[in-house]
Amino acid sequence: MPALERLAAPCGCRKALCSGLCGKWTETNMAQAKLNQVKDSRKRVLLVDDHAVVRYGIAQLINQQSDLVVCGEEEDAAHALGAIARLKPDLVIADISLKDSSGLDLMRNIKAQYPWLPVLVVSAHDETVYAEIAFRAGALGYLMKAEALPKVVAAIRRVLSGNVYVSDALASRMLQRQVHGHTDIEQSPVKGLSDRELEVFQLIGKWKKTKEIAQELHLSIKTIEYYREQIKQKLELRSAVELTQHATCWVQRENPT
Repeated sequence: MPALERLAAPCGCRKALCSGLCGKWTETNMAQAKLNQVKDSRKRVLLVDDHAVVRYGIAQLINQQSDLVVCGEEEDAAHALGAIARLKPDLVIADISLKDSSGLDLMRNIKAQYPWLPVLVVSAHDETVYAEIAFRAGALGYLMKAEALPKVVAAIRRVLSGNVYVSDALASRMLQRQVHGHTDIEQSPVKGLSDRELEVFQLIGKWKKTKEIAQELHLSIKTIEYYREQIKQKLELRSAVELTQHATCWVQRENPT
């Protein structure tokens, strides 16, 4: 059967009617399996950001590494949680603000459902305001987008090793706090605020208007107004002016420039 003899089986064998189950096919499969094992040894990273350009840039850097690979990309918290269950990443890189959702809420859910899964925040949001909140929500590292490209790989490896990653500037600021005896968040007058209330409080201290805070946190204006009233009650402040003054003084003290 000359025609059959010219047809190669999946193993490359040209024996007539070879089913591909010869020793050569087995060896090929074993070689492919070993290659797949090498690929599977790379640490898998899930990117969660609502800007495709940002995801693309970070993905390019990660995929150039021999020990790292991007296993998936999402732009909102709900799909990110589904991707975690489906793809089983070794690390999640997430922004603070996501499409129609909060990156902080995503971190809290990851901490509750996947406590072993590390999260690295890569965000344009000011680290002096958000880093501490992100750590409380469950993040292990915080990197500003402005410096992400040259530092993201080092940050990924540090967080994957179980260590905290912060910028040199933030590390210096935190150290200065301890050296000069500045009170931390647990000892300050705002210790009774929830994470979300503290988030709103800090943005008020940055002179953000209610509408701007609502847009930044992806919440309604009424919700922000509710948080403002809650903060005033907890801190025993009588007016919006006192709230702004108190928040501004606290931000300046906690984050000196």
